[in-house]
Amino acid sequence: MTKTRVFWSSLLLAALSLATVQAALPVSIGDRPVTSLAPLVERVSPAVVNIRVSQTVSRRNPFGDDAFRRFFGIPDAPSGERQVSSAGSGVIVDAEGGYILTNHHVIGDADAIQISLFDGQILDAEVVGSDPATDIAVIKVEAEGLVEMPIGDSEGARVGDFVIAIGNPFGLGHTVTSGIISALGRTGISRDGYEDFIQTDASINPGNSGGALVNMEGELIGINSAIISRSGGNVGIGFAVPTEIAGSIMNQILDFGEIRRGLLGVRIQTIDAEMAEALSTNVKSGALITNIEPDSAAEEAGLEVGDIIVAVNEKKVDDAAGLRNTIGLLRSGDDVEIEYVRDSKKSMTTAQLGQQQTVASTGAELHPGLSGARFAPSSATSDGGVEVTEVEPGSPAAQRGLRAGDVITAVNRSVVRSLDDLAAIAANNRILFLLVQRGDRSLMLQIR
Repeated sequence: MTKTRVFWSSLLLAALSLATVQAALPVSIGDRPVTSLAPLVERVSPAVVNIRVSQTVSRRNPFGDDAFRRFFGIPDAPSGERQVSSAGSGVIVDAEGGYILTNHHVIGDADAIQISLFDGQILDAEVVGSDPATDIAVIKVEAEGLVEMPIGDSEGARVGDFVIAIGNPFGLGHTVTSGIISALGRTGISRDGYEDFIQTDASINPGNSGGALVNMEGELIGINSAIISRSGGNVGIGFAVPTEIAGSIMNQILDFGEIRRGLLGVRIQTIDAEMAEALSTNVKSGALITNIEPDSAAEEAGLEVGDIIVAVNEKKVDDAAGLRNTIGLLRSGDDVEIEYVRDSKKSMTTAQLGQQQTVASTGAELHPGLSGARFAPSSATSDGGVEVTEVEPGSPAAQRGLRAGDVITAVNRSVVRSLDDLAAIAANNRILFLLVQRGDRSLMLQIR
């Protein structure tokens, strides 16, 4: 055999060996050798439930108004309301209390919710609370003998860890898939603004939403929430809300009956290389403070305009969106360590977070062109603005370009500092020109 053939044969054997190592199961769980995941699956599966949701939707006439249909001789289309159902998954995390974690998008518009246990028992459930911004919801059932899944430490998860996903894909019920953690800290997947996803290649399909991502200790480390797919099926890129977030949201719902999201009280802007040069600083990334609200957590902590926040609780802050995401996932009253740069010197301070306002308004209450959107006082800034918290796909607001996370700072050249400002301007104008802050960009949207 020639040297060339020997080289390529060796390379092929090395590649096959590497592929085998990558595809292998862990050799042990604790002190037990692993030949099958069956013992683990049998232990945790009873804690995963199938969810069936019923809701009422309006049936729209696809042919427009009556005059249009009569002119073209199109018969009347059925109108009114109809019942539709959908499926999802959930995880029992408190057997005694009957509490189940799932996704907001699974139960958000439900008129009625039923769950199926692993043994086939069907129970009615009610919503305890829900948070669209993190896509986490808590529902409750009244039943004896439930089995709960212990909540693990998602902060201890590492890329390459083996995991299993359990859920109700395509309504098949209690389906188990396996894979590894592909990445941590994923953002930009949805438009709701507060994200820190675990990415996995364990197969996740429609219906898995709200199901369990489980580590090899049989602990819940994530609530399966989203996939990236052009076909709608699994392509090996799925995302789960880590239990660090899901658990915090659940505790707030159970403790307060609402979400009390943290507020630092600053207006911020992403700093880049060009801005760093203009400010004569060597900091290439972070969140530049451009305004501080009086009596806010930031002022109490001694932060100043011009400071550049580079880390929160030892977690690096790359940009303004990253700071907003980090603070927004914490609860009011939390003490946070903030690392910042002032005059090219790094310093540390501790801030006790305030509470974001929770008053919200629907677009339909404000202006027909804003229908399908929900608004709240901005959590990205402290000196004014109205944040778009939700946008229904296909709604007038969505068609006109609004996105969740947008911050409206002015309408028809008038500054908007509150929901009252937006409502007053919208009530007196048929056409609205919204000045919107989207990330680091400003844009103007026309609303009719």
